[in-house]
Amino acid sequence: MKLDHIGIAVGSIEEALKTYQSLGFHVEDIVTIPEQKVRLAILPIGESRIELLEPTGANSVIRKFLERKGQGIHHLCFEVENLEQRVNELKQTSILILDQVPCQGYGNRKVAFLHPKTTHGVLIELVEEGSAGSSL
Repeated sequence: MKLDHIGIAVGSIEEALKTYQSLGFHVEDIVTIPEQKVRLAILPIGESRIELLEPTGANSVIRKFLERKGQGIHHLCFEVENLEQRVNELKQTSILILDQVPCQGYGNRKVAFLHPKTTHGVLIELVEEGSAGSSL
């Protein structure tokens, strides 16, 4: 398992990029994932990346997060070998899985989120290593 990315909720990708680019980050990609009502800016950092998350709709999970908590770290994402197997293993524990069936994330990869109430206040995303492999 390795850290795939850190998701950071922002009100405006363009405004946030001013800060991150002044820190030396470069933008690899900017995409919209309509199913999740989110726009992403991908900023590589070593073998991982930062994903800036901007809501694209009034009922976006990211908009709700921004209203409750403001801008900041939204989630950590870890890469796993077999997502469905890992989700089934976690169902046998006290960890609550928000996505009983993996959904589509950036790059058409399969993802599932774990409820922060059962992961010490941190929203955790799991992504399957190499799943679907193409960028959006």
